[in-house]
Amino acid sequence: MKKIDQEKSEFLDEMINHWQGENLIEEATAEKLRKSYEAKQFDWRRLAQYSFWIAMACGVISLGALLVDKTLLNYIERLYNTPNSIISLLSAAAATCLFIIGFKRKKAKPELIFSNEALILTAVMLTANAIAYFGKSLATGDNHFSILILIAVIVYGVLAYVFKSRVIWIFTLLSFGAWFGTETGYLSRWSWYFMGLNYPLRFVLFGLALTALSFLLKNKKKFDYFFATTYISGMVYLFLSLWLLSIFGNYGILEDWYAVKQISLFYWAIISAGCCLISIYIGLKYRDEIAREFGITFLFINLYTRYFEYFWDSWHKTLFFSVLAISFWLIGRKAEKIWKLNI
Repeated sequence: MKKIDQEKSEFLDEMINHWQGENLIEEATAEKLRKSYEAKQFDWRRLAQYSFWIAMACGVISLGALLVDKTLLNYIERLYNTPNSIISLLSAAAATCLFIIGFKRKKAKPELIFSNEALILTAVMLTANAIAYFGKSLATGDNHFSILILIAVIVYGVLAYVFKSRVIWIFTLLSFGAWFGTETGYLSRWSWYFMGLNYPLRFVLFGLALTALSFLLKNKKKFDYFFATTYISGMVYLFLSLWLLSIFGNYGILEDWYAVKQISLFYWAIISAGCCLISIYIGLKYRDEIAREFGITFLFINLYTRYFEYFWDSWHKTLFFSVLAISFWLIGRKAEKIWKLNI
């Protein structure tokens, strides 16, 4: 008897009942199929997944705390008196070892998904640490640290391509976004505006460019593996930036934003909602689930954001939350009908 996850067990139960109800299989066959599997009492796979996520998150936090805590860094420097260049080399060596071990384990034991990814993510963080300390060892005082981030983009990109790793490719795209933000900040002398654009508006253009770039990767033998990851990342950058733009407009300074009424930024909300509708249309026309789901999700987010913006202060809270409850009830009822149609 094979033990399977609870969700898979419920799915198989439903399918067997359906086949039996449609007289596609006999009762004896149905009973034999039911006895061939058993639901796991505890979802150890999900626990392992969450545990590794928490462990990696804690690792990121601890690394960030180490990089920004001057007191701790000074203490370590006094204790070990280790130059930044040596720390960079040690981190790079450790990252290289973990990359080798991680990808060897990935080939030898592909079923250990989460522990293999944890090793690779640890190696990625050590690579970031190596680059950061390399930059500190060459510090010139001009605050042009976006060059270090660009180095990280190149390193991660090469590693992702060589090892065919979507996990590393995600870090490549995250670093690419960080480089874009810091480079435009440096070129504008850390002004809130770059060529008249605040950060959300800049990242709308960045998201559009990354989404367009993803389609250049499609159907290319060497890069097709990264198409979906790049496409989704570009859409995340695009729609999150559009949503922020619908709230803040093209204001970079909070004092200026506070001085205007939210209704005066309504045209940004229209642009954001329009992009959502275009995405839904493209998704429906070309059967693009990613475009459709992003469009629908962020259209709802935009509508509820506008609702909170325009009616929170003017409506009585009882009426406000009553309308909110009714709207969610209607959405839930519609979703339930769709779910029943798909059973």
